[in-house]
Amino acid sequence: MKTLESLAVHASDTPDELGAVVPPLYTSTTFRQTAPGEPGPYEYARMANPTRAMLEKTVATLENGAHGFAFATGLAACSTVLDLLDKDAHLIAVDDLYGGTRRLLEKVRQRTTGLTVSYIDPADLAGIEAAIRPNTRMIWVETPTNPLMKMADLSAIAAIAKRHKLISVVDNTFATPCLQRPIEHGFDVVLHSATKYLNGHSDVVAGVVVTSADAPEVSERLAFLQNAVGSVLDPYSSFMTVRGIKTLAIRMERHSENALKIAHWLEAQPGIKAVHYPGLESHPQHALAKRQMRAFGGMISVELNGDNDYVRRVVARLRIFTLAESLGGVESLICQPSVMTHAAMSPEQQREVGITPQLLRLSVGIENADELIADLAHAFTE
Repeated sequence: MKTLESLAVHASDTPDELGAVVPPLYTSTTFRQTAPGEPGPYEYARMANPTRAMLEKTVATLENGAHGFAFATGLAACSTVLDLLDKDAHLIAVDDLYGGTRRLLEKVRQRTTGLTVSYIDPADLAGIEAAIRPNTRMIWVETPTNPLMKMADLSAIAAIAKRHKLISVVDNTFATPCLQRPIEHGFDVVLHSATKYLNGHSDVVAGVVVTSADAPEVSERLAFLQNAVGSVLDPYSSFMTVRGIKTLAIRMERHSENALKIAHWLEAQPGIKAVHYPGLESHPQHALAKRQMRAFGGMISVELNGDNDYVRRVVARLRIFTLAESLGGVESLICQPSVMTHAAMSPEQQREVGITPQLLRLSVGIENADELIADLAHAFTE
């Protein structure tokens, strides 16, 4: 099988002696050894578990990577990737990041490991290269970014990292492997908040990391860190995420179709200041998005004309879109990043990036697109 549509359904297939089409869920914490110090393929569930291994193999296959590692949360995945760095390292990151990632970098790792970070616009390739210092060890990218939907040129940034022998990391949560495969562009590490599109049903919290075959030392170190740090994903959540992935390709197709239709509609509305969606020709990096992605995903950010009270009234009038954090589920969600997903950033940091109280982030679900547009139209009507 070569197509993502088939791989999403069958990458988790596991031989079962009873012929079960759905692989069983293994909840055992420990496994029988043939003799002292002579375990079989599984020994203790923190080290490895058959159900978690099924998820890890599935996501690695979809990303065309070598190894997968599943964690208790997306931030646990991020944190373990950062454990690849030694004390007092320097990291280059895109300037528009999920607020929780930025909080981890600035309010945890800066204090505990002396990590320093330079934030660069992902479109500024010269700036990324110019920011490299003697102690730079990693480049960290999101594309599309959260919440402003900026694009990063994966091939160009991977080439910069390789020239300077840096570990390249990309958060592929918004796109998923169905829309882009960063390892094929030269990245060493791909990570996901599997809570989002991979699971797709807003009922699991999980993170997954995939490493490239071209970075065996990174894979080896992450395998050690996953066990040593221990923030692994439980079997039931692994099972549920695998089940969600079976419909990933068809869900991403519907998310993308709906979001593109809604983005075009939003762009034509008089009360809208700006629409951020890479599928729009007005997006400054639309050509890159077309070249790099199979479709443009289900995430849209929109800036309203009006004060914060107007924003609150708009959100309060919605009936299908639910005001909530997170994203990537089958249902449509909306949030105000400045006070929700990115509240950990100071007002000054938010202004520097371009996050204002008028910015709303939409996670477009798989409902009927015309009904979603009608819901937004009702909300925008004073």
